[in-house]
Amino acid sequence: MYAWSVFAAPMAEHLSAINHIKLTPADLAVVFIVGNSVGPITMITGGKINDVFGPKLVILIGGLMFGGGMFLSGFATSVNQLVIDYGLILGLGLGMVYGSTISTSIKFFPDKRGLVGGLTTALFGISSVVIPPIAAAITAHMGVVASFKIIGAAFTIIVCGSAFFIDKCPEDFIPDGWTPNKAGKAAAANDKDWKQMLMTPTFYMMFCLLMCGAIAGLMCISLAAPLAQKMIGMSTVAATGAVSTLALFNVFGRIAAGSLSDKIGRVNTLAIGCFLTILGLYCLYLADVGDTVIFYLGISIIGICFGAFMGVFPGLTADQFGAKNNSVNFGILFAGFAVSGFTGSTIMHRVLETTHSYKGAFLIGIGFCLGGLVLSGLFKWYTARANKLALAHNY
Repeated sequence: MYAWSVFAAPMAEHLSAINHIKLTPADLAVVFIVGNSVGPITMITGGKINDVFGPKLVILIGGLMFGGGMFLSGFATSVNQLVIDYGLILGLGLGMVYGSTISTSIKFFPDKRGLVGGLTTALFGISSVVIPPIAAAITAHMGVVASFKIIGAAFTIIVCGSAFFIDKCPEDFIPDGWTPNKAGKAAAANDKDWKQMLMTPTFYMMFCLLMCGAIAGLMCISLAAPLAQKMIGMSTVAATGAVSTLALFNVFGRIAAGSLSDKIGRVNTLAIGCFLTILGLYCLYLADVGDTVIFYLGISIIGICFGAFMGVFPGLTADQFGAKNNSVNFGILFAGFAVSGFTGSTIMHRVLETTHSYKGAFLIGIGFCLGGLVLSGLFKWYTARANKLALAHNY
């Protein structure tokens, strides 16, 4: 999914040639928006199946859809067909596989939710380090159509084959040698289903915080290669390197922030991510043609911070609402990510359309990050107050 910007330009050229019209990567942004937006649907429905029957079936079906959607994209002859194949089929398959693997991993490691959430989401993100150069090489030698088909077939085999090696976590599982602390026991005793979760103010604060924190990353991920080319004047090959750089720091951010959140707290880690994202967006705002160092600095910071939000939120969801129903609960909360994908891509497209530059979009992204800082402070105040009231009630 995060490697989309590598496919966007050659696919726009391919569709332009066969339909005798002029399409740009920005015209295909709707494909990324749809693919990024529909994931929570199957994270929720697949999450319920995962909680009841286990991950094998969910990941097998999701793998068929994900790889199949990628493969069918190689036959697309219009934007609408690409939206169906890559946006809907691939996006829905992605939601099933992503949600099931993360929730299953976290349930097996209640003692290290931050680290394991970071590692699991990092493995999701590392594909966008590996795939761009592979996709670029296949496209250069065989065309973008072959690239979709070859990568789609490979993904189908890998994901579906992996499904048979994944087991359901036993209920009330406790790792050997680990004793839950008071907070862990309280969280386990306070498992909430999705209806109970939606009744809490905590959910809505977390939803908005995820949306604010993810917008900057999704603004840049969907258009990383075009940004490098239009703003800095990079070649196509160099722009592909920018995509991989953003993805690499995204992976690093998921692992580092996930581990850090186990030590200093999830929300403190997210607040740091919002602050650093402001610095990264400002670097991009300053970058102009030839400013490669400033551009890479901004892209790297944004990658780290976007990864932080993706790595920390699975553990934060389980902390707040319990691990029992985490597959469904995280799927619902992840809708905030889908809103970010739509909002971020739309902001970039509209700003470019009206100003012929991306710079204004970075200032809007800074505004969302400031909102995220406010929300993180509000979340800490509210949860501290709620815990104090609960303690007083118990006594």
